[in-house]
Amino acid sequence: MVDTGVIHGRFQIFHLKHMEYLLAAKMRCRKLYIGITHSDIVAFAATSALDLHGTTKRDNPLTYFERLEMIQGALTDFGVKREEYEMIPFPVSQPDLITQYAPRDAVYFMSICSEWDEERCQILQRLGLETEVLWRKTEEERGITGTEIRQLIAEGLEWQQHVPKTVSEYIIEHGIDKRIQALNHMFE
Repeated sequence: MVDTGVIHGRFQIFHLKHMEYLLAAKMRCRKLYIGITHSDIVAFAATSALDLHGTTKRDNPLTYFERLEMIQGALTDFGVKREEYEMIPFPVSQPDLITQYAPRDAVYFMSICSEWDEERCQILQRLGLETEVLWRKTEEERGITGTEIRQLIAEGLEWQQHVPKTVSEYIIEHGIDKRIQALNHMFE
């Protein structure tokens, strides 16, 4: 077990596969920093052609703060103690800024399921950061994605079974489901 670990993702909507990634990393470190990418899609919009979902409001309907609150609620529900993690912005689209937010001496845990994941891993390695790949999965093996869950919400289909209970409650309580549906209609 290492002292400090880092994971990162958009978490547009935090779902059970994200939780699997987070918990796998947490089991390998005492303190986990959870980086939220594209904290602001205007200031930190995608810069890579492989980052397919980092530019539009439709793909990024939740604010940084909403994602932070969603993840904190889910972690509490899963029994992760508050002192064992921190939430941070993670400007993957501006790699030179990453170590302004995240610890340089941490292990950066990766889940590789796409070409974009491979590129992000290479970005971290070029910065001289220690990376550890938790697993490599094909797109068929990776399971549900946030994009697919947002699409289910937009179409009024069942989606709650793919997210932690606290996330489902948060989305409904804060009207995020209605926001996703409205954004989807704007882009039809």
